[in-house]
Amino acid sequence: MTIWIDADACPRVIKDILFRAAIRTQHTVVLVANQSLQAPISPFIKKVRVSPGFDVADNYIVEQLEAGDLVITADIPLADAVITKGGSALNPRGEFYTPDNVKQHLSLRNFNETLRDSGLISGGPPTLSKREVQAFANFLDRFCRDN
Repeated sequence: MTIWIDADACPRVIKDILFRAAIRTQHTVVLVANQSLQAPISPFIKKVRVSPGFDVADNYIVEQLEAGDLVITADIPLADAVITKGGSALNPRGEFYTPDNVKQHLSLRNFNETLRDSGLISGGPPTLSKREVQAFANFLDRFCRDN
C-alpha cells in the first residue's frame, strides 16, 4: 500500500504525522505537488513535483494510484476519483471517504460552491482543530495497522 498526499494544500501538522507514520510502519508516502516540498530523508518518503496547472497533481495521483492505496486530500472531487478507482481517501480532518458517503460530500461541496459563487457565503473551512488532528492520526494508525 502506498499513501499519496495531495500536498499543495495539506497542513504541515498532517504531513508531519504522515512522515512519522511512514518511517514507523514502513509504508511508502508520496507527496505530490506543483511546488517545491520539504520532507525528511527516508527511503519511505518520496516527493513528486508536477507541472503547474489546474488538477495536474490530482490527475497524477489518480493515474499512479493502485487499488488499496490511501490518498490524503481535502479535495472531494479527487476523493471521488480515488474511490472510483478502488483506493481509499482520508481528509486532513480525519474524515474517511467511502463509496457510501463520497457522493453526498461531493453534492454538498458543489452546493456550497454555488453559494460562494453567488456571494451568499464567503470564506473557507475553519482552522484545523487539535481534535481533528487527533482524529486523523488515530484513523491513519488503524488504517496502516490493518493494511
